[in-house]
Amino acid sequence: MFTALGRLLSPPSCAACSAELRARTVFCVVCARAVIEIPDARVAGVLVVAGGAYGGPLADAVRRLKFGDRPDLASPLGDLLRAAALRAGLEGDVVLPVPLHPRRLVHRGYNQAALLARRAVRSLGAPLNVDALERKRGDRPQVELSAAARAANVEGAFVVRRPCAVEGRRVIVIDDVVTTGATAKACADALRAAGATTVTMLALARVP
Repeated sequence: MFTALGRLLSPPSCAACSAELRARTVFCVVCARAVIEIPDARVAGVLVVAGGAYGGPLADAVRRLKFGDRPDLASPLGDLLRAAALRAGLEGDVVLPVPLHPRRLVHRGYNQAALLARRAVRSLGAPLNVDALERKRGDRPQVELSAAARAANVEGAFVVRRPCAVEGRRVIVIDDVVTTGATAKACADALRAAGATTVTMLALARVP
């Protein structure tokens, strides 16, 4: 608690390198120059809108958010998601974060996708629903797996707990990184089966 309070009261710093910032931006000038924009693309059949290409300072910031016990970074990085959504003219009827398996949630202490979604939803014009989608299995981290193993790890892993929240609606799913698209496809399959009309993934970064 005291660590979080200290970060809140300290001067704003770069999400990647912790350099002090004069304004509340996401990255310092040096790191911002190294973030590469990436076009929208279909990955594993799902349209993905991303804040940038995964690598360099953006990858450093994502790793700090996920594995460095830095939930406070969800606020500035959420602004990067908002900018990507505005750039793409992204519209939807409901916003869902990619859920963590309960064991992973207990281990990490927070769901980074949910924290990002709470920030990004301000620019999406759609309500946030953190309970509609549930991860029922596949608690092994995707980062440890090959492409084939990633797909097997999340195949059928997601279930829609509240079909009424997505039926007949355009759904925007929030995640941190899209690599092979295995998680995006598994989420989209479950949501489409529950009646979602379209599913779009909004992520901080995408592997080119």
